[in-house]
Amino acid sequence: MERSAKNPVHSLTKAFEILEVLVELDGAGVTEVAGALNEPKSTIHNYLSTLLQEEYVVNEDGQYHLGLRFLELGIHARNRHELFTVGKSEAQRLARETGEFSNIAVEEYGHCITIYRNQGEMAVNSRHVGMRSSLHATAVGRAMLAHLPEDRVETVIEQQGLQQFTERTIDNRDDLYDELETIQNRGYAFDDEELLQGLRCVAAPVLTTSGGIIGAISVSGPTTRLSGEYYHEELPKKVMEASNVISLNIEAN
Repeated sequence: MERSAKNPVHSLTKAFEILEVLVELDGAGVTEVAGALNEPKSTIHNYLSTLLQEEYVVNEDGQYHLGLRFLELGIHARNRHELFTVGKSEAQRLARETGEFSNIAVEEYGHCITIYRNQGEMAVNSRHVGMRSSLHATAVGRAMLAHLPEDRVETVIEQQGLQQFTERTIDNRDDLYDELETIQNRGYAFDDEELLQGLRCVAAPVLTTSGGIIGAISVSGPTTRLSGEYYHEELPKKVMEASNVISLNIEAN
């Protein structure tokens, strides 16, 4: 899908750049933002004043931060995904039964987006709701990639690259395609310390009856607990069962 605007509104683009700087710096003053974007302070002040007027940022002693209005928008965006509304009960069950974090994710613009998490009693935190991760380096991401058309996979690789996060990350196109074929055949994906050292994950795709990809569900936890037969056999069965239930419930709606 073509994403480039034919006639982009540059002021709108600049506003989003400013917001991204505020996130990256965890809040900043006018001078810091102006320096980061190589813009006059007067220009940045005008943008921030407008964002403040519209309640998209807050000013705390001269430091600008994103406002909670973005939370309202984010919740609205998440709630439109049927996978979230239908799948969260299964994610809750997985977290309760495994004691780990369960995750529901979707693909958007070539990124893996976590739209729901549920914390088991032993869970180790690794990412947060709304976090964007690389599709090729995560179990949930590859579970979705394995069911996308090849031309779409190629687009994702060209646009996002194959960044290496740990020494275990798949950063070769041929190796990635081999892994995607394996995932298609067995029905689930592993992440063995590929995004974060010490963390493993098992994910299964949530599919339509025609084989289209809706998203993925996973369980993640430390290597000390996700190991051996439990990691390679028992946990995949639990995750695949959850994905099948979600798929059936979505089709029944």
